[in-house]
Amino acid sequence: MSTRYIRNRIYVTQEEQKMIKDFPVLLAGSGIGSVIAECALRLGFENITIIDGDQVEESNLNRQNYVNSDVSLNKVDVIKNRLLSIHPEANITVHNCYLTSNNIDLFLEGKKAAINALDFSSDTPLIFDKLCQQNYIPVLHPYNLGWGGLLAVISSKSPSLESIAKPNEDFTEVNVVEYASSYLKFWGNPHDWINEVLTRYKEEEEIISPPQLSVASYLVASMCTHILFNIATGKEIKEFPEFYMTTLMNQ
Repeated sequence: MSTRYIRNRIYVTQEEQKMIKDFPVLLAGSGIGSVIAECALRLGFENITIIDGDQVEESNLNRQNYVNSDVSLNKVDVIKNRLLSIHPEANITVHNCYLTSNNIDLFLEGKKAAINALDFSSDTPLIFDKLCQQNYIPVLHPYNLGWGGLLAVISSKSPSLESIAKPNEDFTEVNVVEYASSYLKFWGNPHDWINEVLTRYKEEEEIISPPQLSVASYLVASMCTHILFNIATGKEIKEFPEFYMTTLMNQ
């Protein structure tokens, strides 16, 4: 094992380190994706493609992998420089554009896993999932719950997130969080704090993005990296409608 990854030993075998090195990952969205990308790179995923057309805003700095001097710069350019400063020989490819129903296909070829960190401001995230399913590419859906991280995995055989959509209502990340909360309650593990946050968010008069914290960004980045590792090395994973959740709130 190389010096760079020598502290991965015991947790990661030399063979597994080789398996993840060139494993091609597509990261759609570099908001929470910016934190996921660094965590994955540090474990040893050195073949990462990132797509996003946004620029860094000051409101991103409480939870995303950017600094004050990055404000107004293209997110993908900033995160590429960040990743290459960690590992100059990594294969980091970025596209400064927005994913649409017309261009998603252009970026899927050769990818073996994808992370859907797109905003649910349109149906693009659901189209992204559908096309990945058709191409047998597992898709990781990370969600920032403030004090907790939620992760759902969509595979070619699993139901899509559309299966929990409500009739005559636009699908958003709120639908996923409500589903997860109901699922946990049904199985005797209620997380009442999630419902309290959802209620207060829905009561806000101004229509703005959901509240998010740095805590969950790092939790869910770790979860995504672990699941990417399991996928790349052929280990079992939970697929939607099951999901992963990490939080200390119910301790």
